[in-house]
Amino acid sequence: MDLYFDAIPLLGDARDAFRGQWSERQWLNVPGPFYGAETDNCGTGRIHAPGLVLYEADYFTEYVYRQPRTPGELRQLVDAAQDEVFGGYGCDGDSHWTPTGVREWWRERRRVSEYLAARRADWEADDAKFGQGVAAAALEYAACIEGELASHLRVYLFWLEERRSPATTDRLPVL
Repeated sequence: MDLYFDAIPLLGDARDAFRGQWSERQWLNVPGPFYGAETDNCGTGRIHAPGLVLYEADYFTEYVYRQPRTPGELRQLVDAAQDEVFGGYGCDGDSHWTPTGVREWWRERRRVSEYLAARRADWEADDAKFGQGVAAAALEYAACIEGELASHLRVYLFWLEERRSPATTDRLPVL
């Protein structure tokens, strides 16, 4: 069983870089404490956090497709947030996500998968020009949705309900 990585207490002064508003968050963000809202896609998010950040093609914004699971990944996301010119990353998702909201996102996950599949050719063309690996990351996100994301979200649901990481003897909530 995965443990929940509670990154928020580790932010310290870096929390100031996360000024994004929940009401403006992108629908493609995976549930968790971090999200992209009104960002300006200058292409910096993937430079700093390639395993966590993707670009939304229609509005040229950044979103978090995988929550950080280690202090090193947290540092990458902090770097992405600090380099984002509009300060559009948020870190207050734990205050807004509810078990019902996470379950609704999960029920609608096909919408995310369809979006990723529809944009694949464009991203492959962009990768040929700019080399940021967006197409591969989108494939990784899609594979995660079909694979390990369910177990991570069940751990996150446990966190939301209990405010602690699950122990091996704990029963995880159903998605």
